[in-house]
Amino acid sequence: MPWWRRETLHERLAREGDVILERTASEPQRPPWDKVGIHGVPRPRRWDTVVTVSAPDVPGNELTFVALADGTLVLDADTPVDSLKPLTGAVEESLAAPYRAEAVRRTAEIWAVAARSIAVAELPAGTPGETVTISVQGGERTTVVDGEEWLASFPALEVLARERGLDDYVLEAARLDGDLWEVRISPL
Repeated sequence: MPWWRRETLHERLAREGDVILERTASEPQRPPWDKVGIHGVPRPRRWDTVVTVSAPDVPGNELTFVALADGTLVLDADTPVDSLKPLTGAVEESLAAPYRAEAVRRTAEIWAVAARSIAVAELPAGTPGETVTISVQGGERTTVVDGEEWLASFPALEVLARERGLDDYVLEAARLDGDLWEVRISPL
């Protein structure tokens, strides 16, 4: 008898105790791999590349940084940029800048670095806020700057969505440094 048709423990105990078990005709016995939760839509990938690298001279235990296309690094911490060359070099073997990376020290010498590609836009000087979210659906636009609704538009950001041919979208922008912004556009 195949393994999936064997009598289960509760069925055997019920049979030995002369207890009648009712089975529903709508749910035949079958292997579980066709049930919900066993397969389905996979989660979206968070990282484009993950590498390990020997870099004993990098200070700290965790780092977050952005590498721009011109080779500039934008750091969240006061870390010497030159010490990050082993980390950026390992990432750039499989992923071109610009990218956002997170690095974690695994041992005294080994770092794990995960990175994903990002889009970077230069916005006009004086662009307000640190984060901007623009939602456009059915021709109606909602703009939020630093968590508060904003009535003005951001043509420099909205043109990025139009270049992709999107009519309905959510655009999220976060200031990296000065006039450089990280931009993510999701179609609706």
